[in-house]
Amino acid sequence: MRRTLANYDAQQLTELLGQLGEPNYRIDQVLEWIWKKRIASYDEMTNVPQHLREALTHQLPLKRPTIVKRQLSRDGTRKYLVGLSDGERVEVVGLPSKDRLTVCASTQVGCAMGCTFCATGHGGFVRDLTAAEIVDSIMLVEDDFGMRVSNVVMMGQGEPFANYEATLEALRILNAAWGLGIGARHMTVSTSGLVAGIERFADEPQQYTLAVSLHSARQVTRDRLMPGLKNQKLALLKEALIDYYEKTGRRPSLEYALIAGQSDTVEEIEALGKFASAIGAHINLIPLNTIDENDEIRSTPSARAQEIAALLRARYGVEATLRKRRGADIDAACGQLRQRSESVSGS
Repeated sequence: MRRTLANYDAQQLTELLGQLGEPNYRIDQVLEWIWKKRIASYDEMTNVPQHLREALTHQLPLKRPTIVKRQLSRDGTRKYLVGLSDGERVEVVGLPSKDRLTVCASTQVGCAMGCTFCATGHGGFVRDLTAAEIVDSIMLVEDDFGMRVSNVVMMGQGEPFANYEATLEALRILNAAWGLGIGARHMTVSTSGLVAGIERFADEPQQYTLAVSLHSARQVTRDRLMPGLKNQKLALLKEALIDYYEKTGRRPSLEYALIAGQSDTVEEIEALGKFASAIGAHINLIPLNTIDENDEIRSTPSARAQEIAALLRARYGVEATLRKRRGADIDAACGQLRQRSESVSGS
């Protein structure tokens, strides 16, 4: 496969420029043109000599992802079907709020975790996204809104820690002064609970935020809801999260989908409260979003959800927030992302 910008990271680009005999100061110039100024052609790099522009055009073609379709929710959320250079597609979501813009980004085309309540998991795994593809998809959202991205959550399609290197490289580009300049604390990585990834993440020098899609603190229930995580035992996950907190001083958050009769029972909430209090985690309670692939599961009624949040605070002393559902009318809410063009209507 021919190399393009899409499958080069910043380090590889630096090495290429060195091989071309370019001075070090050219590196930041080129990186800034690519990521900050978002050029569509190397010819736009006006302070870079023509011989270098020609070399990059030949050796590292610019092939940016494109918006295939866009959908607008009643609440202002926008969902994008993004076309990649090899013909694959992935979805990404923009969530505006006053003067802020959060992007829910994907890290893989599809997902191998197979969670029963998630449309992405039902589609299976296709391939990893490169760091450049992740960043480019976020920039498409920023450009479409015409406002700066303030927050990024790696909570879209895929398991970020199953694509660890590309995910972290994307975060570094987003954080860099020659990139989008987004503060590390404003970027969150959401993992389904890959212990090895959490352990590596604890050693990263930047202050990124960690979220864990828990969905059950009882092993038998979690194995049923998240079959791809059966080899990631809850005891080891808890230990890894405690170590993460001790190393970083940053509390992880737990994402918890409220599924009627499955994750919202007395036993399940008791287990959740004990798990969260042991690691000092904040809990985001997520109303289940319906998917065509599994129409048998139902969301916990609103009154019961409020009761659960209050119980977790009062009995277990943990912070619990009931997340507001956004973009559900365009299948842009948690668990609803796919890569099929027929799942999105144009706007």
